[in-house]
Amino acid sequence: MNAPSSTYGLSSEARNLHWLLSNLVEEVPGVRSVAVVSSDGLMLLSSDARHLTAAGALDPTAQDGPKGSSADLATIVSGLGSLTLGAAKLMDGGGVKQTMVAMDGGSLFVMTIGDGSLLGVHATPDCDMTVVAYHMALFVGRAGHVLTPELRGELRRSLESAQ
Repeated sequence: MNAPSSTYGLSSEARNLHWLLSNLVEEVPGVRSVAVVSSDGLMLLSSDARHLTAAGALDPTAQDGPKGSSADLATIVSGLGSLTLGAAKLMDGGGVKQTMVAMDGGSLFVMTIGDGSLLGVHATPDCDMTVVAYHMALFVGRAGHVLTPELRGELRRSLESAQ
């Protein structure tokens, strides 16, 4: 898939992260929306609230993410990440690797990226949770080592300029 036009002018690392995120949404059955949130709660990357077709067009049959907004997903991911980190500290449980919430209307997965950032995925209720978690782990493995402070800044600036 070609990089979306929103990646024009970004570094190769930023374009690669955009590609990884798009690939996660397009290739993993049941994934509705995805957000990468920095350790301080700011959205760095997000998918559209609806799936893209293989040609890059919006799929009108795809369901919306929470309230139809990537920003809502990022807020939920940040809050859940903070809550589980606090719980782990209280329980002397060490670091939080993954959180999963199964609901009647879908599933929410949150996975820690090496630098303290979080990867959040909103999925359909019938998704294969092991497949979603596996692909999230692949994303974290590929993205974790390149998500430097400089790249986080570049991603924030690109989101701000797109709004």
